[in-house]
Amino acid sequence: MSERELQRGWVLDRVLEGIWLVGEAAAVLGVSERHTWRLLAAYREEGIAALAHGNRGKKPVHALPDEVKTRVVELAQDGYRGVNHCHLTELLGDREGIALSRSSVRRILGGAGIRSPRKRRPPRHRRRRERREQEGMLLQMDGSQHDWLEGRGPRLCLIGAIDDATGKVPSGLFRCQEDAQGYFLLTRDIVETHGIPQAVYHDRHGIFQRSKKDRESLEEQLAGKRQLTQFGRLMEELGITSISSMSPQARGRIERLWGTFQDRLVSELRLAGASTLEEANRVLQDFLPRFNQQFPVPAAQEGSAYRKPEKNFNPEEHFCFKYTRTVGLDNVVRLHEHRIQVLPTGGRFSYARARVEVQERMDGSIAVYYQGTCLATREAPSEAPQLRVRDNSYNRSNARQQPGPVASASYDKKASRSQATGPRAPAPDHPWRRSFKTQRRRLTFSRNT
Repeated sequence: MSERELQRGWVLDRVLEGIWLVGEAAAVLGVSERHTWRLLAAYREEGIAALAHGNRGKKPVHALPDEVKTRVVELAQDGYRGVNHCHLTELLGDREGIALSRSSVRRILGGAGIRSPRKRRPPRHRRRRERREQEGMLLQMDGSQHDWLEGRGPRLCLIGAIDDATGKVPSGLFRCQEDAQGYFLLTRDIVETHGIPQAVYHDRHGIFQRSKKDRESLEEQLAGKRQLTQFGRLMEELGITSISSMSPQARGRIERLWGTFQDRLVSELRLAGASTLEEANRVLQDFLPRFNQQFPVPAAQEGSAYRKPEKNFNPEEHFCFKYTRTVGLDNVVRLHEHRIQVLPTGGRFSYARARVEVQERMDGSIAVYYQGTCLATREAPSEAPQLRVRDNSYNRSNARQQPGPVASASYDKKASRSQATGPRAPAPDHPWRRSFKTQRRRLTFSRNT
């Protein structure tokens, strides 16, 4: 007898002894009062055996015959040795005429001690990670693409960070998309307001690290390591440890933060009537202090692990995109569509063939550094291809705005017809439509005659 059946017998004994009523017994057993009367009647006639299920000890009607089970085990050990369970199920149906499900084949072979030859990775044991002891030891960074404005404006991406120890949100901003410049602005605001954190936890986005599928360049092969991204270079300069997570569950704190923001912050944006990127950022800056007062938890250790920048720290030289370029013979450096003229600096008149560092600042300005020294520069004269593109775009814009020219009395009839009707196809007897052999035959005939 099972524990459940023994408990039912004990309750029914209390009813027969007059200690409990049938309604009270029904509440204890979790069944209806009518069913309790039915159990009580059977218990009076047959005793404790009446509480056992009627099919106990009987073979199920839909059970597989023992002959089929024996046949499957024999085939798995002899003719189909080394075949996995799923493939064996297909072979039994196609070749042996034994139609079984994969679970049935697996159950039969498992009962006979035959395991599938295909090795599967066992499930990993996961446990909740303890919070960091002090504020500023670890920040989780991520971006959340969502319809934050609920159709009142463009679809935005919220880029933010959360402190692992306290759950505070040190900074956040809305962007049109998740980009490296957004993470640069986020990190700069954190450094200027709180300090430099010890470590940053993020996903494996291309902003943070190079993909292993990308082919290595010649410089990377010679150096023996992958080139850092712009954000990775910033983390290395600031001395921040960059940690990549392998799953969203590992960044559970900031993933849950997005769930809270997509509920509360969306409502705040709706109440404020925000419909643009600038309005959304203003609402966010007003929302974060109230959020940090209500939802943080105390850290295990008092104090802050944020590091203050050095006195000579210049944010403009770190929070920018840096590129290595070679100065041309005309002392001009190329960067995208920009042409920068390097002027004589520090007693040196020419920097031709020198390897310099070009910094593209967040405000759009460009600075050129050579061995740590900022060089004097100005915008170089545009090249001919750029002037042609600029002139063509100017002519096209003027053609749209100005009316067409008035036709003069003398004009070329063929040119006007081609401009009106477009390119015309050659006539059927045009020489272009003749094959090379036909033209050569006619030329030979004309010479002979």
